[in-house]
Amino acid sequence: MDSRLGFVGIVVSNRRKTAARVNQVLSEHGHLIVARTGLPYAKRGVCVITLIVDATTDEVGRLTGRLGQIEGVLVKSALAPAARTTAEAGR
Repeated sequence: MDSRLGFVGIVVSNRRKTAARVNQVLSEHGHLIVARTGLPYAKRGVCVITLIVDATTDEVGRLTGRLGQIEGVLVKSALAPAARTTAEAGR
């Protein structure tokens, strides 16, 4: 299965309770992560993490599934369509 470029959005509603678990899961899947940003949003009492990933659909599913099992964490993802090779694009 080919890897695809995509993003994962994570909203953490109880940072003190979940930060360690979220960071552990992200570290375990670090080889998939191209970029990561994280911002606290005090007005709503949440933290928002955005990941850029280069992964297969199965790998993203494992990552988001593990994150989604953590209480107080909401996660959504999207992957770009599979990229065509240079040879395919020239046809």
